[in-house]
Amino acid sequence: MKKYIIFLLLSQLTWGQEPTKRIEFEAPESYPEGVAFDKAANVFYVSSARLGTVGKVTKEGKYSELYADKTLKSTYGLKVHPDGIRLFVCAGDANYSKFSTPDTKKKMARLIIIDLKNGKKINDIDLSQLVPGEHFPNDLTFDKEGNAYITDSFADAVYKVDVKGNAAVFSKSELLQTAGVGPNGIVFQPEGFLLVVNNGTGALIKLPIASPNNGTKVKIDQFFPGADGMLLNDNNTLTLVQNGGVNKVFKIKTSDYWTSAQVTESTSVEDRFAFPSTAAMAGSDTWIMNANFSELVEGNNVPSKKFSLQLAVFNPVKK
Repeated sequence: MKKYIIFLLLSQLTWGQEPTKRIEFEAPESYPEGVAFDKAANVFYVSSARLGTVGKVTKEGKYSELYADKTLKSTYGLKVHPDGIRLFVCAGDANYSKFSTPDTKKKMARLIIIDLKNGKKINDIDLSQLVPGEHFPNDLTFDKEGNAYITDSFADAVYKVDVKGNAAVFSKSELLQTAGVGPNGIVFQPEGFLLVVNNGTGALIKLPIASPNNGTKVKIDQFFPGADGMLLNDNNTLTLVQNGGVNKVFKIKTSDYWTSAQVTESTSVEDRFAFPSTAAMAGSDTWIMNANFSELVEGNNVPSKKFSLQLAVFNPVKK
């Protein structure tokens, strides 16, 4: 009887735990995948896997459309350029677009650059001819010079777009290869390399800028299948978002320049993230995009009108 009472009390504590704070916003049918924070404007920018738009969300949860283009099918990862005045957006047609066509399905790969002062497009770079086959431009990052690096999750490649807008294949390392969705989240480490997570294999990969096809797996005591967006908190600390049924966010640390690393913190299952996809830092807070893609996978739901950014609260991982 005592054991039953203890179990009941513990269960009530777990059931009663509230998820972490959310910024809810109304953006019917958009299904945002990417999120970026603009320090100067104090707003978030969000993409749309279903409608191909780019939106703006205040911390109070007010949504407005920043950019729309009828030629776009889906928008995914997006980042504010280090210059603070441009927004770079991955645009393709990988899976969930409402406007998909046979001409664009798994074929479109574009990098859209938007002027944040007026919301107008200032460049539109075609990436689809760099590698033959299917395409899914998924996420991006910048190096110290302002060059952009873009993951293509179907082509198993990382592209580079230099400051003049010239696009080229940066890496086709065999570690990027997998069946289905491959390289996804990507960050630049200022000591001279990229960190890329392979969604399919769950491996964290180190790609030296000087020799990008000579990648190595970061030695770590777990894999992250379904890994999505990443943030570099500092040279030795990484935030990684994992969906695929896990639906948690992890802090990963290294002490040897990302030859190896350890998971040190994670969010709680009780926080109930809804297919978390990407992350953005706003001050000292880490906000996670709840993409709600499970609704689209099931295929028989009425499309959602409301979506949310959710605060990540980390707890030490017990060894």
